[in-house]
Amino acid sequence: MAKPKSNFRCSECGWSTAKWAGRCGECQAWDTLEESATQAKEVKALRITSSQAAKPITEVETNSHGHTPTKVGEFDRILGGGLVDGAAILLSGEPGVGKSTLLLEVASRMAKAGKKILYVSAEESAGQVRLRANRTNALSENLYLASETDLASVLGQFEALMPDLLIVDSVQTVVSGEIDGAAGMPAQVREVAANLIRQAKQNDIPLILVGHVTKDGSIAGPRTLEHLVDVVCHFEGDRQTALRFIRTLKNRFGPTDEVGCFEMTSDGIAEVPDPSALFVSGSQKPVSGTCITVTVEGRRALIAEIQALVVKTNSPQPRRVTNGVDQSRVAMLLAVLERRAGITLIDKDVYVSTVGGVKITEPAADLAIAIAIASAVSDKPVTSKTAAFGEISLAGEIRSVSNGAQRESEAKRLGHSKIIDTSSGQLKAAIASAFN
Repeated sequence: MAKPKSNFRCSECGWSTAKWAGRCGECQAWDTLEESATQAKEVKALRITSSQAAKPITEVETNSHGHTPTKVGEFDRILGGGLVDGAAILLSGEPGVGKSTLLLEVASRMAKAGKKILYVSAEESAGQVRLRANRTNALSENLYLASETDLASVLGQFEALMPDLLIVDSVQTVVSGEIDGAAGMPAQVREVAANLIRQAKQNDIPLILVGHVTKDGSIAGPRTLEHLVDVVCHFEGDRQTALRFIRTLKNRFGPTDEVGCFEMTSDGIAEVPDPSALFVSGSQKPVSGTCITVTVEGRRALIAEIQALVVKTNSPQPRRVTNGVDQSRVAMLLAVLERRAGITLIDKDVYVSTVGGVKITEPAADLAIAIAIASAVSDKPVTSKTAAFGEISLAGEIRSVSNGAQRESEAKRLGHSKIIDTSSGQLKAAIASAFN
């Protein structure tokens, strides 16, 4: 008889090891390894019938009817066209960012299109959800509400209604009576998610789960939760602005480089199909210290405006203040401007910011930042039809960036006919051409 073997498994991510350790080797969590005795058994091969035999992939039949639009265009964009039958989608985000408002809007629009939707709220009562639906005009006879925190009750509601879409808000607040522990514990979250996903796939009904995030921004619960679902979306936004972005981190049915844009209003959440206007100031007269650039979020090209202010100072340590751009990147550009373009900045305070609260992390904005700073120093405005994008090297060269044709097309679509990019060659020549 084989001797039982001790095995230690992480309750957070499921990683296992033969020896106990204070820290998980996979997710680096402390005190999460639990001992379990496993009996080593010999598994015999199962006789496979002709109907069960493996087939060439070209002969495998599919039962999917493709993507079903949710009627929310920006949400459909990041999903790859809409919901897929039996798909499990996890939507995460910080508290108050608008996850529940977005999903209530999705549920409302699909219900008004004739679909039967079940919205299960484990955090709010049905009356509270109804109040929000009144405010956002999300009322429909085909939208069913239930307030349940027990997994068995949620599954009972699902089987009684058999909806076209099931939304559970949120997976961390639903409890299974078969598992010990409070709501939100890794074992509870794993059990609840596994049962809901199993029911969704068996009945070919799409499932949307709302997920909480921890203080460091990761999804709360075990790491296996992200492996169980088919799509992982993250909803993010800045509390100082009404703009919200939704990004796809994992998608088995579509691209993972799309970005959806929304705006929070008093009437709920609104789609922003063309957000470029939000990141450009409304000034009609050219002002010194500004330059237009084109950034790429996923597959979407966005117009953004860089603003710079340069003032003389007597301080031995001039200030370098940035908002929306990387401060270390700006410091490097200031050094290149002084060494390669002959612009003296050692005795000046420099302030660089973006319009509309947009955050730019890609190096394609280097050229626009440099031109905006040069414009602020000389107090000469850049021509209103100019847009610039390109990465600047330490040698003062302008390097090409990805999606150059798409950036140029978006700039010209919005009336910026003069494009300053790698064709300008050196930084000094590019700055000179911006004022002509």
